[in-house]
Amino acid sequence: MKVAFCFPGQGSQVGGMGKDLAAAFPAAGAVYEEASAAVGFDVAEACFEASTEQLTETDLQQPTLVATCLACLRAVEATGLKPDYVIGHSVGEYAALAAARAIHVGPAVDLVRQRGLAMAETARRNPGAMAAVIGLEAEVVEELCASIDGVWLANYNCPGQIVVSGLYDPVDLLLEEAAARGARRVVKLPISGAFHSPLVSSAADGFRPAIEAVDWQEPSTPFMSTVTAQLEGAAGLVDVLINQLTAPVRFAQAVRSLVKQGVDTFVEVGPGQVLAGLVRRCDRSATTVSVGDREGLVKLAAVVAGARA
Repeated sequence: MKVAFCFPGQGSQVGGMGKDLAAAFPAAGAVYEEASAAVGFDVAEACFEASTEQLTETDLQQPTLVATCLACLRAVEATGLKPDYVIGHSVGEYAALAAARAIHVGPAVDLVRQRGLAMAETARRNPGAMAAVIGLEAEVVEELCASIDGVWLANYNCPGQIVVSGLYDPVDLLLEEAAARGARRVVKLPISGAFHSPLVSSAADGFRPAIEAVDWQEPSTPFMSTVTAQLEGAAGLVDVLINQLTAPVRFAQAVRSLVKQGVDTFVEVGPGQVLAGLVRRCDRSATTVSVGDREGLVKLAAVVAGARA
C-alpha cells in the first residue's frame, strides 16, 4: 500500500468540524490551541460552535479549515499510518506542507489567515464569480475560456468537472455556451471572488512578503503541488504558493502524477469527502477514505488492516 494524505480546500468546511476528534485526542486539541495563539482568536470555538454558513467567510474559513485538517492529521498519526506523499487542494496545500514539516502549525494557520484577508479584500474591490461545468471535457472548457474575454479555467478537479472563474457577465456567457455544447450541469458557486484567475493578482502581490518571510524547510514527505502537478521542494514553495492564487488548481493532473508514482490509497484528512470523490473519478481503482471524525478513523483502520492482511 502506497499512501497519499490529501488535504481539502474551501468548500469542505462544516459547523462543528473537528470537535469529536479534539475531545478524543489531546494532540488534536493542541493544534487548535497553537492555531489560536497564532491568529489571535479562538479557532476551536469558531470550528466547534459557528454554523457552516458563518464559516463560509473567506477570512474565517481558511484558518479554521487548515487548523481542522491538521487536528485531524494528529488523530490519523495516532494510528501509526504515515504517508508516502502529501497533496492539498488550493488552501489545503498549506495543511499538506505543515503535515510534511515544511512549516509549523502556528505559522501555517497565520499565513492562511493573511491569505484569506488578502483574498477577501481583493474580492470586495474587484468582485467576480466562479462556476462549475459538469460533463464536458477539459479541452472544450479551455476552448470556451479562450473565446470569451474575462473568464478563465480555475480548477481541473476531475474528468468531467471543471471550474471557471472571472467577471460576472463573461462567466454567465460561458455557462450558456457550455450548456449549448452539451454540459450536463452548470452551477454557480457561492463564492464572492474570481479566485484562481488574474483578477486576484493584487492579492498575490500583497501576500508575497508574508510568504517570502517564512523559513521554509525541505518537506520531510514528498509534496505534490496542485499548481504544477509536480513534486516541489523548499526552493520552489514561494513561487508555488504565490502563483496558487491566480493559477488553476490542477488536482486531476496531480492525482494522476501520484498514481504514476505508485500511490493506490488516498486518505482525505479533514472535514468532508470532496477529495475522495474527485480521486475516484480520476482513478476508479484507487482506494479512498475520508477522516474528518471518529467514524472516519474506524474506516481508516479497516482499510489499513485489509491492506496488511
